[in-house]
Amino acid sequence: MTVPEPRPAEPAAADATTLRLGYGTNGFANHRLDDALAVIADLGYVGVALTLDHDHLDPFAPGLTRRVAAVGRRLEALGLAVVIETGARYLLDPWQKHAPTLLHDDPTRRVEFLRRAVRIGADLGAEAVSFWAGVRPEAVSPQCAWDRLVAGCATVVDAADAAGVTLGFEPEPGMLVQDIADWRRLYAALGEPARFGLTLDIGHCRCLEPRPVPQCVAEVAGHLVNVQIDDMRRGVHEHLEFGVGEIDFPPVLAALAAAGYRGLVAVELPRDSHAAPAVAARSIEFLRAAAATAADNHAASTLRSASVEATPGQGVPAHR
Repeated sequence: MTVPEPRPAEPAAADATTLRLGYGTNGFANHRLDDALAVIADLGYVGVALTLDHDHLDPFAPGLTRRVAAVGRRLEALGLAVVIETGARYLLDPWQKHAPTLLHDDPTRRVEFLRRAVRIGADLGAEAVSFWAGVRPEAVSPQCAWDRLVAGCATVVDAADAAGVTLGFEPEPGMLVQDIADWRRLYAALGEPARFGLTLDIGHCRCLEPRPVPQCVAEVAGHLVNVQIDDMRRGVHEHLEFGVGEIDFPPVLAALAAAGYRGLVAVELPRDSHAAPAVAARSIEFLRAAAATAADNHAASTLRSASVEATPGQGVPAHR
């Protein structure tokens, strides 16, 4: 099936320093949510990727309406924008990581979780609600898993349409939808819903996409609704602190700026909760420096281009 060209991106940002940096609460798993939000805001982040989990706005615990309202007030007081993430490991099943997914024989609890996430997103004014496919169970055939995924996503899309919420579907290495090509196939199978966008993890691009990371960003620019950022190495799905992996970040941030992306760019380091404040502080310093480098490179390139255009005799030689 041929997938139409993506919708045009918004006008390009002036430079990468205009990108809106956020941090994921899954990297603050040992903090109370109120404390995590305060630290994230105090460090200078403008948004938060809020993973719904046992200790962070559990969607199945009593008093949800009251707790959502309290988190909303807290976000507003701290000046934090929010996206909702749904990748909690053992929220739905204490024995099996991420189970059940939309691919399991009985996905009821996953569907209900995603519906609740959409409602929470609507109440908090979230910029996006992000979710993924899950790993295919061994007993489920590839075609059956695909059919279940499409049906489950259609249900979530209906809930998002009703609530006026944007969805960001994330390709995840090792899952049924693991790369951008898989996302395009799913997007087409669903009939290209207006509210079904793309959550792009920058590290995943380095891990398994066939193209350079900045090219990946450019090619999906019109579909981006949520960006996660972390370092990674080729072929290894391990979220690393910046500078530890193989990604050259100034060109990546420049690509996001050139794409006109206006959503959050949220640090995704779920295995670093033991040192969350220090890691978050190093991360924002690194990203600000990388953004400044990207902006300087852009300015220098623009100046060189202008200089060449203004210099007589350049380009095609004159006839003699």
